[in-house]
Order: sequence, then structure tokens, then C-alpha cells
Amino acid sequence: MAGVETGVPLQADTLVPGFSVGKGVAATVVVLLVERGVSREPDMPAADSEVEVLIVGGGPVGLTARALLERWGVRALLVEKHGELSPFPRSRLVNARSMEIYRQLGLAATITANAFAPEFGRIRFRDTLHDRDFAAAAMVGINAPIAESPVLGVVTSQDRLEPTLLGAADGQVRFGVELIDLAERADSVVALLVDHRRGEERRVRARYVLAADGANSTVRQRLGIDTTGPGAMAAFTTVVFDADLNRWCAHQPAGVYFTAHGSFAPLYPEGGWAWFGPTPEDAARADWSDLVSRALGPSAEVRADVLRVQHWVMNAFVAERFRHGRILLVGDAAHAIPVFGGLGMNTGIADVHNLCWKLVGVLRGWAGPSLIETYEAERQPLAHLTLRQAVANTQLALHVQSRRREQRLTGEAPPAQIELPWSDRFFAQLGLVLGVTYHSGAVLTDGSEPPELSDVGTDYVPTAEPGHRMPHLWLTHHRSTLDAVGEWFTLLTPDPPYWKRQATAPWPLHVEPLPDAHTDLCGLGPHGALLIRPDGHIGARWRDRPPIGSPLHQALTAMTGSTPPA
Repeated sequence: MAGVETGVPLQADTLVPGFSVGKGVAATVVVLLVERGVSREPDMPAADSEVEVLIVGGGPVGLTARALLERWGVRALLVEKHGELSPFPRSRLVNARSMEIYRQLGLAATITANAFAPEFGRIRFRDTLHDRDFAAAAMVGINAPIAESPVLGVVTSQDRLEPTLLGAADGQVRFGVELIDLAERADSVVALLVDHRRGEERRVRARYVLAADGANSTVRQRLGIDTTGPGAMAAFTTVVFDADLNRWCAHQPAGVYFTAHGSFAPLYPEGGWAWFGPTPEDAARADWSDLVSRALGPSAEVRADVLRVQHWVMNAFVAERFRHGRILLVGDAAHAIPVFGGLGMNTGIADVHNLCWKLVGVLRGWAGPSLIETYEAERQPLAHLTLRQAVANTQLALHVQSRRREQRLTGEAPPAQIELPWSDRFFAQLGLVLGVTYHSGAVLTDGSEPPELSDVGTDYVPTAEPGHRMPHLWLTHHRSTLDAVGEWFTLLTPDPPYWKRQATAPWPLHVEPLPDAHTDLCGLGPHGALLIRPDGHIGARWRDRPPIGSPLHQALTAMTGSTPPA
């Protein structure tokens, strides 16, 4: 995880100089005139090339956006300032909602094959790694199948996930290329890039830019977008090492073991471990092998073979804006979520799933620019809710360890078990993962009363109210309602002949029969219908056959902000 340096807010009519690139590369100054929050470009030289979408950042969120855009008909250029994919494990949980998205991309089976078995979907608390558990909890939706989804989430390391995502699309990826400045025109964004390998600069003109460049986002800082939230919570170090720890873990597998001396996590099914804990004061001189060996406990007598060390800051913030004209923040650039509960990367994956179909609609002409405005309206409130939940997770996990230490300091024998201050569902948060609802112009209400975001809890109750993710229901033995969603709008109805007559250009639309067994759960009569967006959220519902007219055409026009034909 990267740290964050909050950008300085830009003031109206302020001239902001660009900054010089690294040694050996000719420095270029680009001047941005900021007026009423929109950057203007007075004299940026002509671009060397043009793309529809430029993605900045090659982590899981940027790579997922690239795959989604290509699946939906748009090839993007992705640039990543590092010379290769990250060699560090970093995020380690792909939840059920993310796996539903990867199922849509045809990647779920490959990701699962490279991941840990479901029994690793647990957290365990121990005094040392070789002691017995004094508390444990399941990650619901990870450790065993659930009726609410056709897939299971998995425990896997980010460095195992990213190569699969990289291979999921053919669009150009350029490693070692860094965005150092950008400026917006009325119809495009010009990005100034530097290729660190070649020592060359290049200007790329893009219709839209997706900033997936992490919590320390250059794009966010260049735009002067500030953040809100606790900010930097703690400095941590991750140590990747090899050691034989099977004698204490093989019969009680877990995705992470919390101990009094830091946390231990298995990295890959075939072996490898990571330890993470507070960064010591004299980190530059630390003997990491000795530190990890001591963290294992005095009686462990195991020597850790250290392979990599990474220092990082656990941040907690949400950007004040997710959009600046044609530039959109996604993932950690938009919200840095503490690691406890595994919500950070998954929230970013949901960001781009929400956004990419909207970009495609505008780029292909079947949606108006106002549709992109709904990205911030739908995702920013959820980011604040997720941040609050993750901070609560952090506080509760630390409370368990603090409570244990207090018991040991009393000099009395600590109890064999501690009751966790949450239910088994706390670290799964299915209500937050599967049960969120969107409120925006891209959702048409039908008179039902959707719950407020603050009401989303750990439990998930399937509902077909507009704004919610379409509930998972089996259409056939192996085909879910979620499998009917794709690069199109999906209309689910028990009366396909009537609604097929309503289908109209220019929107991509598939009409699917809904078995009668599901109509009651969906709140539909014999001629009703659900209109599902490409991201799987319900955009509109007709409880029964609507009045005479063109309800489907009217709904799609309103949801997509398109201009109806004259």
C-alpha cells in the first residue's frame, strides 16, 4: 500500500507551474489556468497521439478498467510509472462482488485456480503464531458457498492476481511511463508523459482520463483535489519471507493470523509468508530476518529467509471530488481504505465497474455526458460508508489484541477464548458488498422506499428495488441472473414478447425471460419487467405492463441522459 500526500487545493485564477521530470530528461513546464474549478490549456503543444481513454496506474483497479473497457468495445492506453507489475502481495482478498465482475469477464475460474482453498477464508487471533487460537472468525462469502451469489470470493495475493488481469485485454500497456502533468480542453485531456526507460517525453490526447494511480495520486494532486477523513493512521512494514510454519498452521488454515507481535499471512498455496507490523524507528538498520524470527515467538526457533521489505502508510480518506471534467478518480486515488476487512481494492474494482459502461455509452453515442456525472453521485457516498466501516474494523481488531494484552498483564492466566466484539459476518460485510443502493439520475424510482446508505449493515437482504444490484437467481441450472448482464442493458421479464416489441435503438439491449418462480421476489406481475444496467444494478422496474406508449425508450433516454431522436 502506498502512502498519501494530500494535494494543495488550487484557487480560482491561480497559475500553477508544472514540475520538472527526473535527471536526464529535459524539463518541461506546462502552465494550467484554473478558473471556476476547470483547468484550461492555453498553449499545450499538439499531442503526439490520441486515445479514447487513458488509464493512469497499473494496479488491480486500472487493469480491471482496461479489461472492462475492452470488453465493452473501447481499447484504452494504460501507463504505469513502475517498470513492472508489483512484486508485493499487498491486497489479499477478492470478495464475492469482485468475483462476480470477474465472472462476467471470464476470469473467475483462473483467479480461483491460483488462489487459496475456501478454508483459508478465516482470521485467527493468537498470542504468538505457535500458540492456540484465542479467537477466530469466518469471512462469509469466502470460506463457504453462499446462496446470495453464484461465486465465492477468494484469498489471493495481489501479485498473483495482477498477471491474470494484465492478460485479460489486448490494449496497450506501457510500463516505466509516468504522467507528470495534464490539462483539459473542451473535448479532451492532454497528458504529458515521460518514459523513464528511454528518457523521452510524449503528449497523449485522450477523450477521458481514469486516475487509478493510488493514494498518493499525482493526478489528484495536480488537480488540487483535497481529501477528508482521518488521513495517515499508522506506518507499517511488510516483510516477505520463506520459512516452514506448517507445524502451527497446516491444520488450522487462515488468510491472516493476528498476533501480539504483528500479523502473519500465507502468500501462495505453494508456500511463502508475509509479516506486517509497525515500522520500527530505525527501519534503515533493522535486521528484518531477526525481527520476524523474534515475532514468531522465543520458542519457535525458526529462521526467516527474508526476500522483500516494503514500508507503507495505512491511510483513511475520501477525495472531496471524484471527477474534474473529463478526468475521473478511481480506486485509492479516490478513497484510501484501511486494510482491515479487505474492502479497499474491492471498492476500487466496483468503482470502475460502475464507471466504464458509462464512458462507453458516451464514447459510442448512446449516452449523454451527464451520465458520467452519476459516477460521483453513486460511488462517493458509498466510499464514505466503506471508510467508516473499515475504520471500525481496524478499531475492533486492535481492541481484541489490546484486551488480550491487558489480561496477560494482570498476571493471571488469560482465558483460552475471547468473545469477539462482532458477529461472524463482521469481516464479510455482505450488506456492504452486495446490498448497496445507488441514487442518481441513472436510476428511476418506482415509488418504493430504498434504504439509506447508513442502513446498510453486515446482513444482506436480496431486493429488486431500483438502484440495487440485481439479486442472484438461477435462470437455468448453471446460469444466474448475473450472467445475463453484459455489454448491454438487460430486460428481465415473464412476458418477453410484449417487451421485445418495445426494444429500440440506439441502446444495446437484451430481453431475457424471467421464470415465474422469481416474479414475487422481484416484485413483478405477469407482465412486469426489470431493466438492469450493464453494471448489474437495477435501473428501472415496471411492476406490471405499463400504460400505452414507449416506457422502455423513455426510461433508457432518461437513465442515459441521451437526446431522443427528433
